[in-house]
Amino acid sequence: MAGDQLQRRLALAGAWLFAVGMVTGVWAAIVITERITVELPRLALAAHLNALLGGLWLIAVAATLDMLRYGEVGRRRLAWVVTVPAWGNWFITLLASILGVTGLEYTRGDPANNAVAALLHSVVVLPSLVGATAWAWGLGRKR
Repeated sequence: MAGDQLQRRLALAGAWLFAVGMVTGVWAAIVITERITVELPRLALAAHLNALLGGLWLIAVAATLDMLRYGEVGRRRLAWVVTVPAWGNWFITLLASILGVTGLEYTRGDPANNAVAALLHSVVVLPSLVGATAWAWGLGRKR
């Protein structure tokens, strides 16, 4: 029963992130058509796509929870380690699109860019690598 609840919550988080991504597509359209001018308009599109793909990732993990070799605690940990970066990637990229910074590298004299870079590394990149690896590993043969 607890596994079904975890699966449902993870799928729900993915569905909501996908829905938020669709709404973020409106922001992307406004920015790309220059109704609102921002320094890096493609970041709005990136935020839109990050939410869509992140939502699908969460739904895929939810769909495969029963196939994992992990117990209940391991599955719960995996759910957290994929949910946080999926939502964080959308939010931080949306924030970067508003601030007009990429956050892809640390730069001198640009604290907003450096803050976004630190957030991306700590909330998105490292947890995503851990989550994707743990998911793939967990789909291996059950012991």
